[in-house]
Amino acid sequence: MTNLLDAPERPKRPSRGGGAADRGIGPGSGNRPDAAGGSRVARIGSGIRSLLTSPKYGPVIVTAVLFVAVFVIGGVRYRGFFSGQVFLNLLVDNSYLIVLAVGMTFVILTGGIDLSVGAVVALSGMIAASLLQTGWSPAVVIPLILVLTSVLGLLVGLMIHVFKVQPFIATLAAMFLARGLCYVISQNSISITDPTFVQLAIARIPLGGNLSITPSVIIAVAVVAVAVWVLHATRFGRTVYAIGGGEQSGLLMGLPVARTKVLVYVISGFCSGLAGVLFTFYTLSGYPLTAVGTELDAIAAVVIGGTLLTGGYGFVLGSVLGVLVLGVIQTIITFEGTLSSWWTKIFIGALLLVFIILQKVLTARRR
Repeated sequence: MTNLLDAPERPKRPSRGGGAADRGIGPGSGNRPDAAGGSRVARIGSGIRSLLTSPKYGPVIVTAVLFVAVFVIGGVRYRGFFSGQVFLNLLVDNSYLIVLAVGMTFVILTGGIDLSVGAVVALSGMIAASLLQTGWSPAVVIPLILVLTSVLGLLVGLMIHVFKVQPFIATLAAMFLARGLCYVISQNSISITDPTFVQLAIARIPLGGNLSITPSVIIAVAVVAVAVWVLHATRFGRTVYAIGGGEQSGLLMGLPVARTKVLVYVISGFCSGLAGVLFTFYTLSGYPLTAVGTELDAIAAVVIGGTLLTGGYGFVLGSVLGVLVLGVIQTIITFEGTLSSWWTKIFIGALLLVFIILQKVLTARRR
C-alpha cells in the first residue's frame, strides 16, 4: 500500500480576496502601485500628445497657449497691461473683426476663400452713412444693409457653384465691385450724426469693478454663439465640415453640397454687412478706403485660430482666439510706444507662416 505521507500535496485553493502578495502587501510587491501609476501617467501623456498632434485640436491649443503667453508677457513688461479692462478692450476694438472672422470660418471650412469681405465692410459703411445723411431711419438702414450684402454673397455663391468659377476669382470680382460702388456713392468721407448711431457708439455697458464693454461686443458674442450652435448642432454645420473633408464623399452620402456651398457665402456676406455696421459704430463715418486689407486680417485670424485652409478642420472659437492674438500684439506695440504699427503686419505674417507650416506637418503626420 502506498505510503500516504509520500502522496503529492493537493494544491491550495486561493482565497476569494487573494493572498497578501496578490493584494500587493507582501515582500516583492512594492513595485505594483508604481507600475499602475506609471501606466496612468503614460496614458495621460499619450492623450496630451494625441491632442497636440491632432490637425483638429493641435493648432487651436497652440493658439490658446500663445495668446495666454503673449498676454502674460505684456503684463510683466508693462504696468497696467495685465488688467480686466485691457482684455475687454481687445473685444471692444475687434468686435467687427470677430464677426468678419466668423463668416470667413464658414467659407474656409468648405475649402473656399472670400476676398471681398473688406470691401463689403466699406460698402456697408458708405451705404449707412449716405442713407442716414438723407434722413433714413436706422431701423430701415441696418436691415437693408444686411439684405444687400447677403444678396451679394448669394451671387458669389451661385457664380462659384453654377459657373464653376474658382472662389478666389469670384470673390476677387466681388471685391472690385464693392469697392467701386463705394466710390460711386462718394469719393469723400461721410460723417454719421444720427442720434441712434451716436448713442450706440458712445454707450458703455458696465460689468462692475470699473469694467465695461460696448453694445458691439454683445452683438459679436451673440454671432459667435449662434455660429457655434449652427456648426456643431445642425445638419447644415455637419455638411459644411463634410464638404471640407471631401466634396465628392459628401455627394455620395447624399448631402446637400450645392445648397451648402452657396449658403456659406451668403453667411459670409451677412457677417461682412454686420461687421460694416459695427465698424460704423466705431468710426461714425463712411469712407471708400475703409477696411483695405481687412480681408487678409480675417483670413489670418481664421488660420492662426486653427482652421485648415484646405477645409474640414476648424472651430469658430479658434477664430476668435486668432482675432484676440492679433489684437494683443497690436496692444503690446501700442504700449511699447516706440514701434511702428507696421510691426503688427510683420508679426502677423510670421505667425501665419508658422501656423501654415504647423498645419502641413500635422496633416502629413496624420496621413
